[in-house]
Amino acid sequence: MLTRIKDLAQQFAPRLIEIRRHIHAHPELSGQEYQTAAYVAGVLSSCGIIVQEGIGKTGVIGELVGGTDDRLVALRTDMDALPINEISNLEFASRKMGIMHACGHDIHTTVGLGTAMVLSSLGEQLPGNVRFLFQPAEEIAQGANWMVQDGVMNDVSAIFGVHVFPTIPGGSIGIRYGALTAAADDLEIFITGESGHGARPHEAIDAIWIAAQVVTTLQQAISRTQNPLRPIVLTIGQISGGRAPNVIADRVRLAGTVRSLHPETHANLPKWIENIVTGVCQTYGAKCEVNYRRGVPSVQNDLALTQLLEAAAKEAWGNERVQILLEPSMGAEDFSMYLQHAPGTMFRLGVGFKDKPNYPLHHPQFDVDETAIVTGVVTLAYAIYRYWQ
Repeated sequence: MLTRIKDLAQQFAPRLIEIRRHIHAHPELSGQEYQTAAYVAGVLSSCGIIVQEGIGKTGVIGELVGGTDDRLVALRTDMDALPINEISNLEFASRKMGIMHACGHDIHTTVGLGTAMVLSSLGEQLPGNVRFLFQPAEEIAQGANWMVQDGVMNDVSAIFGVHVFPTIPGGSIGIRYGALTAAADDLEIFITGESGHGARPHEAIDAIWIAAQVVTTLQQAISRTQNPLRPIVLTIGQISGGRAPNVIADRVRLAGTVRSLHPETHANLPKWIENIVTGVCQTYGAKCEVNYRRGVPSVQNDLALTQLLEAAAKEAWGNERVQILLEPSMGAEDFSMYLQHAPGTMFRLGVGFKDKPNYPLHHPQFDVDETAIVTGVVTLAYAIYRYWQ
């Protein structure tokens, strides 16, 4: 069967490159993937796959009917682009000013379609049913939740996912056991003091100075009170406050992101942060309001499915093209929302060039080695096929 899957993937390769370049040239922002969704639906329909549009607002699902095994396998790929102006000089560069597929979702969508094309070509040799999830709005960490609310995980026994990685060479993949990405939450803090003349700070309660103490204390407290083997990244990315250069600010707003890997740490973070902020503010006579909003949990790869994926990849490509990733990423992925409903695993698809610079994700010159498309399609199609064996 592996030979058959490889042959089909190579047969479809020219078409898949066309698909990828079309999607790349016509990017759409999160929640606005109308044309991408219509395009995806058309490709799926041409393969004889049952299509539903408008799932998760602008998402698409495709149902491929296979054999008698009642375990339903899902494959999730995302479709949205970023508000970045592309400067790659590619012939198929974005035709929309200020919007770019700088995170590889054009590759993800293409790999998802390629996997659908291959598996649908197996006909009666496909042991069970596959549900293809083409998700919107991953970049704003909303799309997976929208899709789940619309029932895409009903009856799913296992789910697979993929994300490109420019530091892994094209044609290779990275397998990660356990935590792949971090939980990501949003933090907003309001500090209220009392305004006064800039020349007489002792007569006021300086919200800006207290905000600086809050930022510093939070960073210091991570290193002194939290387990260093359970990493936390707390970044304050916005600070706003003050009315004039010579007036002591009476109110400051801080906003940022909090990343963590360990479930217990993640559960305790809101109270821990609130206690620190409250303590600092009380010390200097200020009041505070802490708003901690849960985002997405950590992607925790299922052991058995990750073993299956590793075995399938090594059989397809050889041990030398399969890397075991020793470290997780502190980035976030809303693929984790699906894992609240079924076991799953996500792998890193190498898209790095061997003979020219590789720009990081979200860079305006980000580009990929397109040979990775076939690598991703074969890996996923064969892993899904082997799931029923």
